[in-house]
Amino acid sequence: MAIIGIGTDIVEIKRVERSYKQFGVKFAERILSERELQTKNFATHPVHYLAKRFAAKEAIMKALGTGLAKGVRFADFSVLNDENGRPYVEVSGVAAELLNNNNINQLHISISDEKNQAIAFSIAES
Repeated sequence: MAIIGIGTDIVEIKRVERSYKQFGVKFAERILSERELQTKNFATHPVHYLAKRFAAKEAIMKALGTGLAKGVRFADFSVLNDENGRPYVEVSGVAAELLNNNNINQLHISISDEKNQAIAFSIAES
């Protein structure tokens, strides 16, 4: 196994809050996958959940070196939590093809937030 790329991102939660207040569910649907939209955490804390997922997906795309290019969408990545609360990534769509074509077998993600900011760090590994 080898590290293919790393990425990090930090988000001002107030910025996400403004967008969510202005665009509502349409904004969330642009960022979140269907599975993420159905989580309890989104239902109870939508702004912080959105901010953390936005930071996580930006960090992942930086680790992959793609950004939102080549047809990759935010919703191609589902950042979920296991039974212990540890975040993990499920990949679908164009992003899954990209990982396969570049022999990326594992995406690692770490997410944290405070009152005003959310931050994420990602590693793409072969």
